[in-house]
Amino acid sequence: MHIHILGVCGTFMAGVALLARAAGHRVSGCDAGVYPPMSTQLAEAGIALREGYAPEQLAEFQPDMVVVGNVMSRGRPIVEALLNSRRPYVSGPAWLAEHVLRDRQVLAVAGTHGKTTTSSLLAWILESAGLEPGFLIGGIPANFGVSARLGTAPCFVVEADEYDTAFFDKRSKFVHYRPHTLILNNLEFDHADIFPDLAAIQRQFHHLLRTVPGNGRIIANGQDANLDEVLAMGCWTPVERFGSGDWEARDIAPDGSSFTVVDRGEVQGRAEWTQLGRHNVHNALAAVAAARHIGVPVAAALAALRDFQGVKRRLELRGSVDGITVYDDFAHHPTAIATTLAGLRARVGSQPIIAVLEPRSNTMKLGVFKDSLAPALAVADAVVLYQAPDLGWSLDAVAATLGARGQVCHSLEATLAAIQTRLQPGTQVLIMSNGGFGGIHERLLQALRATRS
Repeated sequence: MHIHILGVCGTFMAGVALLARAAGHRVSGCDAGVYPPMSTQLAEAGIALREGYAPEQLAEFQPDMVVVGNVMSRGRPIVEALLNSRRPYVSGPAWLAEHVLRDRQVLAVAGTHGKTTTSSLLAWILESAGLEPGFLIGGIPANFGVSARLGTAPCFVVEADEYDTAFFDKRSKFVHYRPHTLILNNLEFDHADIFPDLAAIQRQFHHLLRTVPGNGRIIANGQDANLDEVLAMGCWTPVERFGSGDWEARDIAPDGSSFTVVDRGEVQGRAEWTQLGRHNVHNALAAVAAARHIGVPVAAALAALRDFQGVKRRLELRGSVDGITVYDDFAHHPTAIATTLAGLRARVGSQPIIAVLEPRSNTMKLGVFKDSLAPALAVADAVVLYQAPDLGWSLDAVAATLGARGQVCHSLEATLAAIQTRLQPGTQVLIMSNGGFGGIHERLLQALRATRS
């Protein structure tokens, strides 16, 4: 079968493409703004890519099935051509549920923050235990080098996103997955482009709870009042809580690089790993608890943490030149920005940190978080904000709140120059965006190397 995917370079849809290819299908796809790392792994898998959404692609490829990403909407010429052609089409989550998850034991990771890291941790723990799981993750775990694979075991780990499914299915993606084990990391207001308020998101999370069987397990953050409200709407599955309750971390190192795992008051062992921040400690607790639910001993899970290499674009070290260190991070919500900066600060101590932010998500463009950005950036010594032409509101007020530490730039060239003027020995440059940011990470490193030579 030939499957053509609309919006193939999104983190989820790229994973669907890889799974379809691994299942033996011929796969092609299209997207706007194709950029690594997703475009790279798709090309390496032999998936034909087209830039843009020209409707002529349907005649060119003559697909047997079109998988429609949620970036697509009515009125786009390719969508109208698809509907007029009467070709079979399906959403990405529905295709995944029918063709991959139907006969698997699904472990799903949901929540506003930490889904990608926790999914990657869980998949790696299962892999280290010899289970060879399948997975679909909204990022690329360094231990695997790909965002999705079919695997050989009955178990399958999926990052369970609350964003809507497709233009013809406005339910959250995760209601399609029917997990046996469900991690609920946390819950905050996000995705203001599709949810009017927090209650609307909570309702979708409760729909997810309704799909977990009674002999399954829910692993929930015991410190999250918003999740408590979701569980209070009705829950028919045993619940284990982490952070406080059943699973706890004690004697946590200041940077989160080591901690003792306690299950129901019993010490299980000491975790030692390379990840930063207390938020990642919680991610690890959730992954350990979920793995234990399907039979992986805690000791084996803790051993796996030692070898966990992290996820691309999650505080990913991009390079270091003459003591100047450059990181790439996906953070695009004030809470994620604040926790990432806190983890880095705990690791580097008094070394100067420059935070470089491109507010790019749909919610950011609506200005929902504009009053929360300056507090989230508080621990940085300097902040460079990129005012993209399509942002829709001015970052000047954020910079003004930051005082002399804040600066707004209206081009990538100006952003690069602003970073360089603020550099001093030992500076840590944390670049945050949920897009490619014009390749600014490598451009900065190239500029630093050129200065050195």
